[in-house]
Amino acid sequence: LNAYSFLEALNENMADRTKGIDLFGVCDFCVRHDIEAIDLTGYFFPGYPKAPPDSFVSRIKRHTHDRGITISGTGVRNDFATCDKAVRAEGVALTKLWIEVAARLGAPVVRVFAGPQQKNPGDWVSAAGGASREDVESWMADALRECSEHGEKFGVIVAVQNHGDFISSGREHISLLRRVRHSWCGALVDTGKYLTDNPYADIAMMVPHAVNWQIKETLGSSLKSPPVDYQKLVKIIHDGGYRGFVPIETLAMGRKDYDPAVEVVKVLKSMREAIAALPGGKP
Repeated sequence: LNAYSFLEALNENMADRTKGIDLFGVCDFCVRHDIEAIDLTGYFFPGYPKAPPDSFVSRIKRHTHDRGITISGTGVRNDFATCDKAVRAEGVALTKLWIEVAARLGAPVVRVFAGPQQKNPGDWVSAAGGASREDVESWMADALRECSEHGEKFGVIVAVQNHGDFISSGREHISLLRRVRHSWCGALVDTGKYLTDNPYADIAMMVPHAVNWQIKETLGSSLKSPPVDYQKLVKIIHDGGYRGFVPIETLAMGRKDYDPAVEVVKVLKSMREAIAALPGGKP
């Protein structure tokens, strides 16, 4: 489970500890539904973007251990697409800091973004000071390589997420990873953020590069997007040779009645059924 599924309730709790849910509660939700691992998004740790206190890290590690849950990753907000070198440098420093937090947590992966520039179909809208896409990809790769070198020292992989921004297709995702050229930099494959005519083809293309996932309900950012065919998705992941966790991340997508405790269970059931249907699969 990706903790971001509980975004609204986690934010509510951060504003008022008597409301919503905290990360410990999300871990307990995993226990109730026999979810084996949790991706603890950095935003919901006390003091973010600073590192959380050692005491908090110790508490969450003990809490998950006592409940038989693995911490599969964490993630930060950054912008490596901007022409502002200072902002890119801040993103590198933030990522390095959270690589060290991840190592303390025992999490093998830190999720980062490429950059938040929005992309319309067939037309990347650059906020990079008029720089070409190749120029932006080059300085982005430099930042990611520096982060990955730090990750290697701490045993933490840097996972770049496709977020419908600078990276909106499998080819763009691979192009960036190849330019980074570092074995400790891989792909976080967001199944809802390849904005192409055939997202399944992009997902299949990325399986060999995947080090983490976000399994979404739709092949897009809204309820108008096509729903995921979980059996097709799971077969693509399986046939591509991926072994590891496939975190679920549900989103409100404008639903006023959105309840992550309900929506996550729906996706969980569909994923388990799809896995069970594989040759040698387990329910």
